[in-house]
Amino acid sequence: MSKPVAIITGAASGMGLALTRHLVSKGWRVAMADIDSENGSRLSSELGADTIFQQTDVSNYDEQARLFSRAFTWGGNRLDFLAANAGIDDKQSLYEINEDLDADGIPKEMNLKTIRVDLDAVIQGIWLFKHYARKNNTPGGKIVITSSAAGIYSMATNPLYTSAKHGLVGLVRACGPQFAEENITVNCICPSFVPTGLCPPHVLHKFPKEHITPMSTVLKAFDTFIGDNTMTGQTVELSLEHLYFRKQPEWANESQKWLGEESGEFWKEAYESLATTEGNL
Repeated sequence: MSKPVAIITGAASGMGLALTRHLVSKGWRVAMADIDSENGSRLSSELGADTIFQQTDVSNYDEQARLFSRAFTWGGNRLDFLAANAGIDDKQSLYEINEDLDADGIPKEMNLKTIRVDLDAVIQGIWLFKHYARKNNTPGGKIVITSSAAGIYSMATNPLYTSAKHGLVGLVRACGPQFAEENITVNCICPSFVPTGLCPPHVLHKFPKEHITPMSTVLKAFDTFIGDNTMTGQTVELSLEHLYFRKQPEWANESQKWLGEESGEFWKEAYESLATTEGNL
């Protein structure tokens, strides 16, 4: 039987690298993706024949599409798992005072690379994964998305990062149950502070040791989702040595509960009618 095959984005450092090493040790083949080609290529060479490296800017759809195509072929027309892990922090402050202005004195467009990497690219990753998961000999697979504690709570210093990570939680809760019909599970982890390259290096050593979540907790969360074929649409918060499964807020009233749980057929009919109308224009 062939080995299971994974794609891990952000695989050249931090949680992505730790997960790569972990899966390889457990008999997986891993397609490592990262924008850092020097370290990615070196690490893949060190890890051996059960890995390949593909330089990938996940915010570029064509590059991500090439990653999936190569991984599927390299894996023997098999793709079992996606860790959509790549992420960056805010690249421009929303609170900036002296904005760059155009010739008309209007602020130039804000840098939203954070949203493209942390949210848009994950959606495209799901889009690509489902295509290949449907081609597996036994259709299906698993996706685990790296959100953040900032996907549950607010992080005032990084509002763009917070927005993207909140979006990932909503994305998982919306699409996870739907994909279950195709034997595809979609879940997300929300780590508290784990020492990775996202933290500015000059302050990393100052972070209080008692508030650091170890990498072992991250790997435990991934193993929990990889080892379960039915759990989907779930969000798990990682803090210190613990996993906390977080549910969406309680419905405010019966009307909201009906909208959330029982209005599916109404919206399905509405969107099908809309598609038909647009197709006839």
